[in-house]
Amino acid sequence: MSFLELNVQRRKSQPSGSLKAAFKNLNNPATMVPFLFKVPREKDEQSKEAESNTSPKVSPPVSDIEIDELEGIGPATKEKLNNAGILTVTDLAVKSPSEVAEAIGSDLARAVELCGKARIKLVELHYLDDDFVPASEIYKKRKAIERISTGSKNLDDLLAGGIESQAVTEFYGEFGSGKTQICHTLCVMVQQPKEQGGLSGTVVYIDTENTFRPERIVGIAQARGYDPDPVLNGIIVAKAYNSSHQELILGELGARVREFRVRLVIVDSAVAHYRAEFLGRGTLSERQQRLNKFMHALVRTAEIYNLAVVATNQVQSSPDTFFGDPTKATGGHVVAHTSTYRVYVRKTGKNRVARMVDSPYHPEREALFVLDEKGIDDPPEESSSRRRVT
Repeated sequence: MSFLELNVQRRKSQPSGSLKAAFKNLNNPATMVPFLFKVPREKDEQSKEAESNTSPKVSPPVSDIEIDELEGIGPATKEKLNNAGILTVTDLAVKSPSEVAEAIGSDLARAVELCGKARIKLVELHYLDDDFVPASEIYKKRKAIERISTGSKNLDDLLAGGIESQAVTEFYGEFGSGKTQICHTLCVMVQQPKEQGGLSGTVVYIDTENTFRPERIVGIAQARGYDPDPVLNGIIVAKAYNSSHQELILGELGARVREFRVRLVIVDSAVAHYRAEFLGRGTLSERQQRLNKFMHALVRTAEIYNLAVVATNQVQSSPDTFFGDPTKATGGHVVAHTSTYRVYVRKTGKNRVARMVDSPYHPEREALFVLDEKGIDDPPEESSSRRRVT
């Protein structure tokens, strides 16, 4: 029997899956050994039972489980979901029922059923938590949460160690306050090993304001002692030209996460297109609904794919404020309620001040940082003492 026939026979013996994956693995030397050692042969029942007790069972990665593994999804439904960019169970879990209903052309009840099956599947694989979980278990998982260094010890201290994964961190402030510089610095830091403050992963940079500059990335990498070429190769830039394109990019993000091992998603900025396209009070309701949908998709993406999300936001002035700072973030309560952590960035002379405005557990205080050739950094006079602005 030829090698090809053995692989086809192996795939047919499995309860589900696609023959296409078997043919695809033929040219991959790394996958040839498992095929050779797991070819089914004619054996008596005792030898089969002995082999099943001794051979380890290796489950496929959660991110690679295709949607036809779920009960009730046939070839026609799978094709419709694939055409909508929903390829795996994790992709289906990220989508809202309304998006799934639109993709398969069915009623909302059917879409809710499919999304529920995807969530149950991920719970069975211990990828998501059960509906009811003791707080002690959540606390154990919270202690293992990964973080990305911002490049500034003061700002890392404000964020309790850096940008948190499985969460959306929002930076808002006026022009020139350092929001984009924070994003550029994070593009470099996330690619470093964990002992240097990174996650050894790549980053997707969704640019809505045409502010991404690879020259700045090169300067930051060189100033921090890194080779700029691999750093640039680890940044996937997606330029969004309008709000619909921005939503489309986020919808197709799942495939990029699996392909490039993405650990950070940056949206600079999240509200710019919505603010420019929806003018006047007559379109305010539609704008907020679409913005709310986009922000919730960011939250689900961060949690399901175990990555960090950083979104920048513009500001507007409140004319009825006579005392204090009249600056407030754009997007209203929709963005404010959705962001896990909200940091207000402002200028103060040559320095920048970051204030923790909203957080489930961080104290509301401020930290001082500067913009220099390293991107963002601690002030020179505070590099040793790391004083905090209160």
